[in-house]
Amino acid sequence: MARTSAVMAEFGRFYEQQYAVALFNSVRYEIEGGGNTQTQLLHRKEPLKNKSIFSGGLFQYLEESKKWRSRFLYHADSYNISLYESKAVRVINCAGYRALTSMEEYLGLLNNSLGDTKAKSASAPFLKCPTQFPLILWHPYARHHYFCVMTEKEQKKWHAVFQDCVRHSNNGLSEECKVATPAFTDALRLYRQAKGHYGTWDMMCGNQAQILANLVMETLHPELKNLIVPRLKGKLQQRQKDWMLISDAVYRQVLSQTKTQHEALAQVCEMERPRLDSALRTDMDQIITSKEHVSGKIRALVSPRIEQLVRSKVQPYIHSILEALMEPTSRGFSEVRDILFRELVEVSKNTMNDSSREKLGEHMDKISMLAFHPVKMQNCYEKMEALNLEGLQQRCDVSSPSVFIQRAQILMRQQMDNAVHTFEQLVHQSLDGHSGEDLCKTIQRCQDRVLKKYDYDSSTVRKKFFREALLQIIIPYMLKQLSTSCSPDLPKFKELIFEDFSRFILVESIFEEAVLQSVSKDIMMAVKEAAVQRRHNLYRDSMVLTNSDPNLHLLGEDTIDWAGQFGGVKGETQGGEVTNRKRKQIVSMIQLDGVPIEKEPGSPESVTEIRDLINPVLEVVEKDSSQLTNRMLPLEEGDEVKHITTVTEIVSRESPKKVEGELDATQIERALEEQQCVSAIESAIQQIEIAIQEDPGEHLSEGAIDSDGEFAQTSKNSSPLHHDDSGFQSPANENVEEVEPQPDTGDEVVDAEQVMLTLVEGVKTSIDLDAKATCDASEKKTEVETTADRCLL
Repeated sequence: MARTSAVMAEFGRFYEQQYAVALFNSVRYEIEGGGNTQTQLLHRKEPLKNKSIFSGGLFQYLEESKKWRSRFLYHADSYNISLYESKAVRVINCAGYRALTSMEEYLGLLNNSLGDTKAKSASAPFLKCPTQFPLILWHPYARHHYFCVMTEKEQKKWHAVFQDCVRHSNNGLSEECKVATPAFTDALRLYRQAKGHYGTWDMMCGNQAQILANLVMETLHPELKNLIVPRLKGKLQQRQKDWMLISDAVYRQVLSQTKTQHEALAQVCEMERPRLDSALRTDMDQIITSKEHVSGKIRALVSPRIEQLVRSKVQPYIHSILEALMEPTSRGFSEVRDILFRELVEVSKNTMNDSSREKLGEHMDKISMLAFHPVKMQNCYEKMEALNLEGLQQRCDVSSPSVFIQRAQILMRQQMDNAVHTFEQLVHQSLDGHSGEDLCKTIQRCQDRVLKKYDYDSSTVRKKFFREALLQIIIPYMLKQLSTSCSPDLPKFKELIFEDFSRFILVESIFEEAVLQSVSKDIMMAVKEAAVQRRHNLYRDSMVLTNSDPNLHLLGEDTIDWAGQFGGVKGETQGGEVTNRKRKQIVSMIQLDGVPIEKEPGSPESVTEIRDLINPVLEVVEKDSSQLTNRMLPLEEGDEVKHITTVTEIVSRESPKKVEGELDATQIERALEEQQCVSAIESAIQQIEIAIQEDPGEHLSEGAIDSDGEFAQTSKNSSPLHHDDSGFQSPANENVEEVEPQPDTGDEVVDAEQVMLTLVEGVKTSIDLDAKATCDASEKKTEVETTADRCLL
């Protein structure tokens, strides 16, 4: 496409220029040194290693068949959504999307995209949601995805999960690339400034190819809309659908081209890097001297104009902008601290009740992934949603506050994970040589220590966020105001730069640095004043020690495998290497809540059924009821009959293969979750058995399965075909062990009365069956099976 090639060619010129500048800054930083303030909390290197986020079932609208179908959704640590339909899988990259829960909100966005004034008054969508709880992934250019659930509670959970996927996908480019990332972002900013767009940009989402595709579509999409939409025929709903298909097809084509061309551009720059790096290291002193000389000349020219602009149109608004940022951000970080405190107190209480290392390992394993649980963290994220920058959006060319909202939410998650990781390391270090009572006190000391460090780091992180946000708002505004008066004078300064150094010294970059330095002092002062006044619990810089706890930073950065070290869950050996059998899952599989679901194999639906797994129910099938005397079977001494159930209807028992063949499409898809149910059942058995042994009447209700359990621990190799539904919160979803299913030997058709005897666990269970039955040898087979065995079929 000609438009894509033209945009990429112009962007490529900016990128090549900024690549050399970014390389110069990186090498200079490496040579001169420098560093940031030492954080108090520890950082985890790979927080999601061997983890998956969530999985579950919901309904999706298929545009091809125009029908709603049940789909299994699985999400690993990539934050991409994988939808499984039979053996096929469809992956959704959430970059640039918005998660909606209202059909009205969706129609508003759709009609604005269509640009039809008549459409705005229409209320009927082109699809009808079968429930009142839709979930829609909307993108301005790409295909939309439609889902629905059955209850409002499930809708909130799924919405939190989808928002987390979008938030992570929109989190920007990797900061580990010290040259490529700043070169790309600066080239993108300069390209948009050349087109007259100085402010923040909502569509800087995803990887480089996706961002460049959004850059092309920013101008191409309106032109296509003006050209194609007036020619669309049919009713409004059909025109909406046709336009969406056209937009998606164009976007996918553009994305394919930007990916190919960006890879070629990046490869050219990387091939040139060794030569540039060598020149930099050889002439670094001369390059720095030349740059400082040119910078002094430029500042002498533009400083009076910059200072006038700062005094009249920037300084009066800095404090109001800062206050708008501080209020919701600080409330969000305060909520993070509250959730952290509650979870740590819960660990301390549980340790007081049971101080064994195994139980401590279980509790610590649950809390380790707290920061990545979207439902648990939702209250923190919602505080930031209240950010209101009205008035600034027009004055400072701020497209929307979403850029700052998502950035603050990511920082909240990072701080929560840092605090939890530090707590883990401190507790792990203190485990040796402590009794139960000492261990509880040690955990409390670790808790107080971590919370104090969180307060320091939270203040430091927020102040840095405020400074960066103010610069993002103010600098583009100042550059736009100064471009007319200053830009014509800049080219003449190029004569002062040696040709050999011209790749690394750009007068436009020097001018922007001068603008940045002029306003940074005022921004720093405003943030410092807020800290001195203890506004929103901000600490003064002098109170934050640069390295107050050196021994803490000697601890390891690797994630601790609490379940493996203390819970007895060990890896399997394959090919000489120890591998984990399952992957842990952070969020439990989200089920339809409050509606009847087809019973899956091996899934008890009530506390009675679960309790029957503890007190086994034996079924005795006899073809001749004449053995009964007064409707009783002879029992051995010590046996006890709790109740007798007589079944008079004929029950046909078919082989598992035949039953499987009769499953409909929905059941086949849900069969993927069978192993999840087995693990949850066994976990429930163990927990309820413990509770009943203590006090059956008191703890029975506590042992019920909680289908809304939010945290989960799955095994290490979790996949759509093999995952676990054990929950963080539900005590009935712990200590899961895999049990092999038992074969079903009852293939015969029963045409006589069936008598069910329930025997109390712990008593003698042998039953004297009448050996004088007149049946054939094959017909005299007595079927004895427990309810637990049947659940595993």
